[in-house]
Amino acid sequence: MNKEEYINSIKKVIITEEQIREKVKEAGKYVESLYDGKPILLISILNGSFVFAADLAREINVPCEIAFMVAKSYVGSESSGDVNIILDIDKDLSEYNVVIAEDIVDTGRTLKKVCEILKSRSPHSFKVVSFLDKPKRRVVDFKADYVLFTIPDTFIVGYGLDYNDYFRNLPYIAEL
Repeated sequence: MNKEEYINSIKKVIITEEQIREKVKEAGKYVESLYDGKPILLISILNGSFVFAADLAREINVPCEIAFMVAKSYVGSESSGDVNIILDIDKDLSEYNVVIAEDIVDTGRTLKKVCEILKSRSPHSFKVVSFLDKPKRRVVDFKADYVLFTIPDTFIVGYGLDYNDYFRNLPYIAEL
């Protein structure tokens, strides 16, 4: 993909940088309010959530460790229906208040499976903060504890979300 193809692929900006900054600050305050100064383990589900998790971590003013997990279910723009854990957490979660930072809840399959796995490890508490929610695409019963933006059923990229590994670097959310 050359630069012109890259730029011309973006149909329109859905969520601006400024809107993202404002909502991430609010999410940081939400997480702080849950734990009243108690330490947390912020888990970023890679690859898509790395930008959101980094920004959220900088807005949380309680002791915070960060861990990463890789769960795959997408091929191109479509969910395969299968969820594979590629990289797992190597910490004893029974010692932590766990907060998952997720990029998007779409079909819900990936996050539901990840949550089942992590909750079975008996953390002190467990919350899911999702940057985006696309409820019209849900195929399993799943709801995040906190959602920054609810969006329509369109294919979006930016702020960590990709199409075949492109567009993650956009500082906003755009429709292809």
